[in-house]
Amino acid sequence: MKILVAGGAGFIGSNLIDALLAEGHDIVCVDNFFIGTRENIAHLHGHPRFTFYEEDLTDLETLKGIFEKENFDYVCHMAANSDIQASAQNPSVEYKNTYSTTFCILECMRLYGVKRLFFCSTSAVYGDAQGEEVHENFAPLMPISYYGSCKLGSEALISAFSYMNDFHSLIFRFPNVIGPRLTHGVIFDFIRKLRKDPTRLTILGDGRQCKPYLHVNDLVECIMRFKDDVPQGVTLYNVGGTTQSTVTDIANIVCEEMGLKDVEFFYTGGRGGWKGDVPVFAYNLDKIHSTGWAASMTSNEAVAQTVRDVL
Repeated sequence: MKILVAGGAGFIGSNLIDALLAEGHDIVCVDNFFIGTRENIAHLHGHPRFTFYEEDLTDLETLKGIFEKENFDYVCHMAANSDIQASAQNPSVEYKNTYSTTFCILECMRLYGVKRLFFCSTSAVYGDAQGEEVHENFAPLMPISYYGSCKLGSEALISAFSYMNDFHSLIFRFPNVIGPRLTHGVIFDFIRKLRKDPTRLTILGDGRQCKPYLHVNDLVECIMRFKDDVPQGVTLYNVGGTTQSTVTDIANIVCEEMGLKDVEFFYTGGRGGWKGDVPVFAYNLDKIHSTGWAASMTSNEAVAQTVRDVL
């Protein structure tokens, strides 16, 4: 197949591209390096089945030209502003990079007859459920971050476009995804801080924030398993692991993997690390587990492996 990976220079997208190429597909990546990096796809330079366009996915006319030229069989929509803290001061970042990218991609699929879509959504659409175990039919969906709201709006667009145009759409709602090529997040932040000062670490919140962390290898394996057998309409799964990690757990793991002892932790206090942060989160994974899929790593194992990946 010829597959568009929108946002393919990002952390998850670039790992997915590696798996798709290994399976023998022709890949077209469109990215403007808003979040993604050139380093993430540098190893693909000169690959005979990889094509790259440095373009803004919200430029509809340019995107139409790419769709017309490339004749795609499948679209993997990975593009978004995944740095929730970065958009807290400027909501238009999410409107442009998370929501508008979705409309432009769906409109091009409609115009050029592409029927198959994978979309990476997020646990942030559930909002702050106060630690309640959320399933795919949990309601009401009340996101507390601009990121979560634009992902939920994107899901609504996908639902409408899928119904109106007979799309086969697969949506994964996943938690914090970590692993090689990470560009931001708590692990990335802790390593950066400890490289500057290995004696102390400032931790946002009270350190008891508790969430599941999923290694990108597990996520990519799940995408590859499910992407081809999607019925008409929208198929939705929570994807994640059954365990969680606290922020203090992560700090201890980072210190251990970096070989640091007697690091003093300083907490800024408060239930959440920042405005829009969901401090405690738990998934119901019965639907994805019923298919036989399960993550290979616990949350803490994924954290430790990611620290090793980054180091």
